[in-house]
Amino acid sequence: MANPTAAMLVIGDEILSGRTRDSNMHHLARELTRHGIRLMEARVVADDQPAIVAALNALRGAWDHVFTSGGIGPTHDDITADAVAAAFGVGIDIRDDARAILAAHYDRAGLEFNAARQRMARIPDGATLIENPISSAPGFTIGNVHVMAGVPTVFEAMVASVLPRLTGGAPLLSQSLQVNCGEGEIAGPFGALAAEYPDLSMGSYPFIRNGAHGTNLVIRGTDGAQLDAAMQRLVALFGHG
Repeated sequence: MANPTAAMLVIGDEILSGRTRDSNMHHLARELTRHGIRLMEARVVADDQPAIVAALNALRGAWDHVFTSGGIGPTHDDITADAVAAAFGVGIDIRDDARAILAAHYDRAGLEFNAARQRMARIPDGATLIENPISSAPGFTIGNVHVMAGVPTVFEAMVASVLPRLTGGAPLLSQSLQVNCGEGEIAGPFGALAAEYPDLSMGSYPFIRNGAHGTNLVIRGTDGAQLDAAMQRLVALFGHG
């Protein structure tokens, strides 16, 4: 049985402008790999509702799961929750359980639970809350879409909350070999080897070190025995570099 698939939708003008460097995709890819879910696609969109809706509908129709990051805070440009509700064609309003979580958090902190902060309790109808042990403001899951904060520590905590709920597949394994020659020299035999193992994924990643060209050859898959066999063939073809 094939492993489940996933996509990520990163939302925010600050990512596209270069003001903020995204680290959430790297974290998600690593955690999904461990859980046996293949991250197949990632997109970045601006804080624009039609763009978010269009991207979200495309991704949720193509892959088993979609993870979003960003745009669920208290300010006017945090429009992700509204866009998700629009994509699913459902209503959205302040929800009692989310409001209670936030109210308790701000009471403990001695801060006013003002109208801006109450915006973070607006949840699309039918969604399930995602726990946020860092700052309390919850994310949510609706359908196959998991909506999370953009702040890396919060995003990572939400991923940890969600993954145990999801059915994964066999862990995705990988092995690599570094060779001291360019891709052009190894492309033919490496491509032939890949054709012999259609259930494995093989990729080549060139680098230049001290003026010399080299390539990292990576084999990925879920069948450890098949991976070992392919790796032995790879070493026989190219040696240890």
